[in-house]
Amino acid sequence: GSVGDEVITCPTLRSKLQARESPFLRGNYHGGGFTSDNDRVLLQSVYFADRHSAGNRSQDRLEALSVQMKKASFKNAAIDDATSDLLLSVPKYAIRAGARKRIYFDPKETRMAIVTAGAICPGQNDIIRAIVTKAFDYGVPEGHILGIRNGFRGFTNRTRRPMVLTHSMVKDCHLEGGTLLGTSNDPADIREIIKRLDLWKIDQLFVIGGTGGNAAAYAIQRECERCNVPTAVVGVPKSIDNDMLLFDKCFGFDTAVEGAQAALMAAKVEAASGYRGIGIVKLMGRRSGFIAVQASLASGVVDAVLIPEVPFRLEGEKGLLAYVEKIMARDGHAVICVAEAAAQDLMHGEGPRRLDAAGNPVLSDVGPWLKAKFKAHFQDADIKYIDPSCLIRSIPASSQDRIYCRMLGHGAVHAAFAGYTGVTVGLINTHYCYIPIPMVIQAPRTVDPHGELWARLRSAIGQPSFVDDEDEEFCPE
Repeated sequence: GSVGDEVITCPTLRSKLQARESPFLRGNYHGGGFTSDNDRVLLQSVYFADRHSAGNRSQDRLEALSVQMKKASFKNAAIDDATSDLLLSVPKYAIRAGARKRIYFDPKETRMAIVTAGAICPGQNDIIRAIVTKAFDYGVPEGHILGIRNGFRGFTNRTRRPMVLTHSMVKDCHLEGGTLLGTSNDPADIREIIKRLDLWKIDQLFVIGGTGGNAAAYAIQRECERCNVPTAVVGVPKSIDNDMLLFDKCFGFDTAVEGAQAALMAAKVEAASGYRGIGIVKLMGRRSGFIAVQASLASGVVDAVLIPEVPFRLEGEKGLLAYVEKIMARDGHAVICVAEAAAQDLMHGEGPRRLDAAGNPVLSDVGPWLKAKFKAHFQDADIKYIDPSCLIRSIPASSQDRIYCRMLGHGAVHAAFAGYTGVTVGLINTHYCYIPIPMVIQAPRTVDPHGELWARLRSAIGQPSFVDDEDEEFCPE
């Protein structure tokens, strides 16, 4: 994709394909009409009077984040490889997603493949179901849609061959958590995948994945272009942590916040029922603390929130332990919410981090570490530690996430039939858009320590800064 002065443009295969009328022209797409390539969605919906206005830093931090991501040792190797020459700034508009009047694949001849990559997340089956059912709406025959098993390894694994996705197979799959295709964090063998796409005559590939999965999708699209393989590659952004750039939210996030809130409520009951009880809940958040912040705001029972974007100190007058002492003196118990990537600097310094097979940093386990620190300081306290991550990831999607997943899946199919490739689909300012993959994976979306969300949380729970570089301080009365 390229970025003009006003609108993000997305790559297409149209020059290699033949245009034809959409099968939805009859009936005006169920009465809903069509979108145009010239429809625009405004990326920044608020005009800020000056740079000091609350929230003004939320969008313009993209380039700084990109540079930070590339320089830091705490980075994803797959992102670096896929976007080494693509650090893109944000223009004013994005292309609106939706069904087009003209399509570029003959539905009766179209063959598709769907793959899920990375950790499981509520809503994956909903996405699969939405893609398959919308493909059938276009007229893709049953037997033409392959489900790749266990992530990208399924392209080359002889013992786990692709499954044929039929209407009966996906009809009720959204009622279950996880992904019916299976998943893995294995890196993608791009050249072998291209060989399979060409051999199986796959016209459209849909990748449901996070940053690593979408980086692989972008690498596949580039290799398809280099090898003259006319396969449209479309990503569906998966991030239970909600850390994908530009989009209002990622699917599974709303469900995760609900599940996380239940864990915080349980920690509150445990802490309040014990003698000098302390409840510690560790939540998902490898690069950002959105789940921890939103669940804590929603629950109204948390006394301190620790996220990777905001450094903190344990010891000293302004440290976390001293603050919890005040909470304990006032209430007799306390609840702490910590994102999984918080306190990594305190546990093993600022040096290079070990990476896993997918290029993600291997995190030290902050939960037991924090519990041990609290136990050493509050020796007579009854400390309960809860890690609900697997419980949250494995549940079916909430009603709001199900609706969102359906729209994302439909938008992905519309993108492929419209000839777009190397794009991903998501909600921006309440409208569905197509965005070039590199733009959303070049850096993580993070909680702004100086933004409205973090300020709202601190105001709600009275949390001070646990470092010495801020003048203001909130103390429990």
